[in-house]
Amino acid sequence: MQASTESSPVHSRRTSTTRNGPSVKWFLLFWVLMIGLSVYAVYSYTSHLRDQVLGQLSQQSQQQLNLLKADYEAKIAVLSSDVQELQSTVQSFNELLTFTKDNASAKTDNSNKLYTQLSEVRKQLDTLKKEMDLLK
Repeated sequence: MQASTESSPVHSRRTSTTRNGPSVKWFLLFWVLMIGLSVYAVYSYTSHLRDQVLGQLSQQSQQQLNLLKADYEAKIAVLSSDVQELQSTVQSFNELLTFTKDNASAKTDNSNKLYTQLSEVRKQLDTLKKEMDLLK
């Protein structure tokens, strides 16, 4: 009788370990799935945030580019009008210089003054053209 009582606790230990075995496996499987789902959720959330931030940066950079473009065009328009004014001034000085050269006598020579003024206006015109080229 003792043999049967001794085999019974061993048998009960084996059945309890076999009962605990599958529950431990299911428990570990559950945690592995939870960790995997958490990693996937974090990855998808960071991808969403990255896309959102990139979209906002794209919008901001586009707005800044539009502002710079408008400012650039305004400066070009101002410089173009300045160049046109200077060209008309140069043209009138050329006409005046031609007229003075034609009407100059040996006693009066004002063409040097006009020529000096004309060269100064040409220098200013050249500098404005250079600034316009730099802006382009």
